[in-house]
Amino acid sequence: MQTLIENLVNAGTFGKNASVVAAIVIFVLSAVVFLGVAFPFAGIVSWVERRVWARIQSRVGPNRVGPNGFLQWLADGVKHVCKEDIIPDDSDPTLFKTAPYLVVLAFVLPWAVMPFSSSLILADLNVGILYMTSVTALTVVGVLMAGWASNDKWSLIGGIRSAAQIVSYEIPAGLSIFPVVLMTGTLSMQGIIRAQGWAPQHWFLFANPFTFIAANILYISALAEGNRTPFDLPEAESELVAGFATEYSGMRYLFFFMAEWGNLFIIGAIITTLFLGGWQCPHITKNVVLMNVLQLIVFNVKVLALVFLSMWIRATLPRVRIDQLMLLCWKYFVPISFVDMIGTAVWVAIWPDGNAFMGYIMLAGAIVVAVLFIQRVIFYLRRSRMEMYFNPTI
Repeated sequence: MQTLIENLVNAGTFGKNASVVAAIVIFVLSAVVFLGVAFPFAGIVSWVERRVWARIQSRVGPNRVGPNGFLQWLADGVKHVCKEDIIPDDSDPTLFKTAPYLVVLAFVLPWAVMPFSSSLILADLNVGILYMTSVTALTVVGVLMAGWASNDKWSLIGGIRSAAQIVSYEIPAGLSIFPVVLMTGTLSMQGIIRAQGWAPQHWFLFANPFTFIAANILYISALAEGNRTPFDLPEAESELVAGFATEYSGMRYLFFFMAEWGNLFIIGAIITTLFLGGWQCPHITKNVVLMNVLQLIVFNVKVLALVFLSMWIRATLPRVRIDQLMLLCWKYFVPISFVDMIGTAVWVAIWPDGNAFMGYIMLAGAIVVAVLFIQRVIFYLRRSRMEMYFNPTI
């Protein structure tokens, strides 16, 4: 998209006012992406997540508003918009009102460098991944601001937890990005994708053991930064009522959780770009438009698979304690991330062009693990059905 606009400007398509028209076009396209894709995705994924939880936990889930309850997310949004926006008397009103918008901003800004296809990207920055990690850090500012401005003990504890949690996990998350940067020599999101191939053995996930471990650490750290279960301590309902959002109501309350659900796509997009080949797919046609549509589909399928995995984790694992959370980060993830970075540097020095044989070995190992996991899942599903058959009251 950016390349197309630049070509039109250079060709003189817009005449003397080329720069102004190009800026307007970029603004309109950005608004379409933000308002037509980002925000609806956050709402729809909230419905999908509730349905997935229900299936995993043998419940029904929302199924009344619209077909299969699909319009439940829209009904919930309208309900929150119509609710009274209450601002506590003892709060700091300016900070209290501003905090949700900072959290939403941290969710919206990364879409500017989201590489949906080889041409479909709003801004292909040469420091794209650095920009992505920088703007998402605004979340901790918004959450901490909400906890402090609420003048409530539950909110303050939740805000402090969030600050400690997000700042801590940003270290292993950042260090886990370095192996990919060392292998590609670029911080551009598109450059990182182009350095990989469409086949799994060419993905950086299977490039060497260090990148495989880095991918797992980055994914878990991203869940912790996004306050996702089992790391949702800043909003722990069983301890802190609703944590940093306790005093919020109406649309401002919805903003926090809309950003949380929307961040699932950003987490999936970062992992897909760095380790899963991004939009790379076989060149089955010379038609540029069709290829970009196919790349868009491939990219979104990979991202949505990771989104589903996040939902699966949330419906399965219990919340950890705060000491366990920090222990995992500082005692394990940070040292291992340093080893990954150094190991990748040595690996690149030995095999500058990569080791194709290692890619096949690691892919084969991943397939074996996946098959064993699927067999285990099928075993438990069959056992659950047998228990329900012989004991219908379960």
